[in-house]
Amino acid sequence: MPTKLRIHRSPSSLLTLTVAAALSAPAATATPLSFQDDGPALSGHRMTQTEVASGTLTLDELRTAGLRMFATPFNKQDGYGDGPMDPNNPTEPGRRPTLQNNGTFLRVNGLDAQTCMECHSVGSNATVPFTFAVGGVGGSNNNVLFQPRFVDVADAGGNGFADFDGRYINPPFLFGSGGVELVGVEMTMDLQRAPRAAFSYPDTDIPLVTHGVSFGVLRYDSASQGFDYSGVEGVDEDLVVRPFGRKGEFTTVRAFDIDAMKFHFGMQPMETAGAGVDNDSDGVVDEILVGELSALHIFNTNLERPEVRDWNADAQAGFDLFQGIGCANCHVPSITTRERTLRYRFPEVASAPQLNQFYSTDLTQSTAGFDAAPGGGIEVPLFSDLKRHDMGAGLAESFGSPLDGQFITARLWGVADTAPYLHDGRATTLTEAILAHGGEALDARNNFAGLGQAQRVQILTFLKRLRTPENPASDVIQ
Repeated sequence: MPTKLRIHRSPSSLLTLTVAAALSAPAATATPLSFQDDGPALSGHRMTQTEVASGTLTLDELRTAGLRMFATPFNKQDGYGDGPMDPNNPTEPGRRPTLQNNGTFLRVNGLDAQTCMECHSVGSNATVPFTFAVGGVGGSNNNVLFQPRFVDVADAGGNGFADFDGRYINPPFLFGSGGVELVGVEMTMDLQRAPRAAFSYPDTDIPLVTHGVSFGVLRYDSASQGFDYSGVEGVDEDLVVRPFGRKGEFTTVRAFDIDAMKFHFGMQPMETAGAGVDNDSDGVVDEILVGELSALHIFNTNLERPEVRDWNADAQAGFDLFQGIGCANCHVPSITTRERTLRYRFPEVASAPQLNQFYSTDLTQSTAGFDAAPGGGIEVPLFSDLKRHDMGAGLAESFGSPLDGQFITARLWGVADTAPYLHDGRATTLTEAILAHGGEALDARNNFAGLGQAQRVQILTFLKRLRTPENPASDVIQ
């Protein structure tokens, strides 16, 4: 029997703004930059890890410091950009060329923005003009072109399309990421128990089930005296759930931010480059301090979560159909955690998230705004199983990776506001996105295709009730 979706209702004062209301609303006051002789944008006091971990700063003070890292336009005095090009490894951050030798930007493989805000600023594409929001999605013009060696725009290969050997990625939003990270942490802790159980019971399939999601089975083979990973599904052999990145590459928002800083800006975090080390030979050291990355992590994971608004009978009918045709098998409507506290760690150990904790937030009490669940955890209505699935040849990338056809299940919360859709934004409507599904999702796709028009409209009515938060982070924008 279909489950019921728990509705989080916003106050009536937070109903979607009309275009006229949006245009007449007062603008948030921005903090002016203070440049001295064209110095670094990160001038003045810089947040240290000792300060973050001291317990003397409030969550709002840390979020404000994180917003500064999120929205400050880095320049070369901060360490923006790479050093001299390495012709033997020109696609890796630190040694990339610049486009037409401009000395600053590349765009085709990073060095494509100065702030996180540039690619995460659309709160809703369901309004005209679009609604701005800190931490939102990016439009198709913000798509990332990751590590291509060539783009065959002229179709010299005669393929009938522009061949491309990189990855093309549409930026997702950051709303609710604290709850997603907490689910991933708890899943990882559960799965890490499996190797010991498999070793204790050799030649036996040990189910890899956590929070209602199956990642297959693990077996210890007594004959070969090794683990058999052939039954593991949708997760790496290290059994670490990585909720972030289209391929499920990053365990935490911090891990994602480390790579994003290097890729988009050529800004080398001190925790990977080393203290006082000019890892990219651009003449600047300690470009992103450990404390600054911690503040950014705290800011991102305490952004408000998406909501369900304007629920009605048609939306409920659409939700029931959504479950009935199999969409909810992967787009799991809600996952309940055991705890409501997100704990921040440095340094992070992916397989042991209980180590090195220095700060924590209660996600029901912070601006993240998650609902408490019976038993002491939170409800995370993300509409995902945080598991990789083969999506078929039609959506497969041409990067040359074993994961070309696999993608972590897209989180559908907020989907009404976040066109374009799919990993690269190729689908401009929800119907296009659904009909593009293949591989493991083919049956659900065909079930949708076989519905009558009225039933399709009911499913779309349901999906269009999954909304992004309004005015996120407005309390720390001054």
